[in-house]
Amino acid sequence: MNKSSFFIIGQHAVIEALRNPKRKVLRIFLTEESKKNIHKKNPNKNLLNDIKVYFKTKKELDKYSTRENLQHQGYVAEVEPIHKPILKEYIKNKDNLTLICLDGVTDPRNIGSIIRSAASFNIDGIILKERNFPSESKLMYKAASGAIEYMNIFEVSNINSTLKNLKEKNFWVYGFDGNGKKDFTDIEWNGNNILLFGSEGSGMHKHTSKYADFLVKIEINEKIESLNISNSAAIVFHHLSYLKKKS
Repeated sequence: MNKSSFFIIGQHAVIEALRNPKRKVLRIFLTEESKKNIHKKNPNKNLLNDIKVYFKTKKELDKYSTRENLQHQGYVAEVEPIHKPILKEYIKNKDNLTLICLDGVTDPRNIGSIIRSAASFNIDGIILKERNFPSESKLMYKAASGAIEYMNIFEVSNINSTLKNLKEKNFWVYGFDGNGKKDFTDIEWNGNNILLFGSEGSGMHKHTSKYADFLVKIEINEKIESLNISNSAAIVFHHLSYLKKKS
């Protein structure tokens, strides 16, 4: 195993990695059944061409997933990281961008689910603190269900300075908070926007929330205290996608 490589598991995570020309897949471990399924799902292209393929039983593959208590579904791959995009280069000469910023979100399952929703609803990218991003997490890749191959993920050293720089480049920052005065559906969502979400438990850091131009909320049944962050994000992403289709 290479120093920079790591393992991912699960049907969608592995197949989408194989489909991504930017992703280097070093080895793949399959059952006979999962190999047939790859060819069935990709009849016009041999995704396993030039890749070292090893056939294993499901029981043999269990060692790659039992620690995380995940289902490998007969698919395990050793992959290398994708080249990291640079935020300041990406935003040059672009308009009407929608970027997500995750402040203190660390749970791999939530991050993976947010990536999946963001890719599904055409969000332009996700900003995370480099130290908090579980870049080699099998759980995150499994939860993202292959969507990580299609999402711009910007790892930054400091969230606050990143937000400050983006505000200077004509981005509006909307912090999602249960105490926000306005429901997010009442916003017009024009121009370049940052959707700022806080951590699963404590929400946005107090200092980080100061960089929000507006605090908005998702109105829910008053008997319910809050929504899971990945559910909240999916609701917001879908609404913004709907508005773009109408415009």
